[in-house]
Amino acid sequence: MPAKSKAQQQAAGAALSAKRGEKKAGSLKGPSRSMYKSMSEKELDKMASTKTKGMPKHKSDS
Repeated sequence: MPAKSKAQQQAAGAALSAKRGEKKAGSLKGPSRSMYKSMSEKELDKMASTKTKGMPKHKSDS
């Protein structure tokens, strides 16, 4: 599932980094923490790799 906003894409990137062991999972907060717990690495990769051109900064901006 592609990200709907730049903020969502960045949160997915942080969660993916923790899932891969590049970042400590304890340092995650808010949406990235819940994404880390509930999504697979494949799902996070797909969401984090979404192109951001033309995407709103936050979902509510759309």
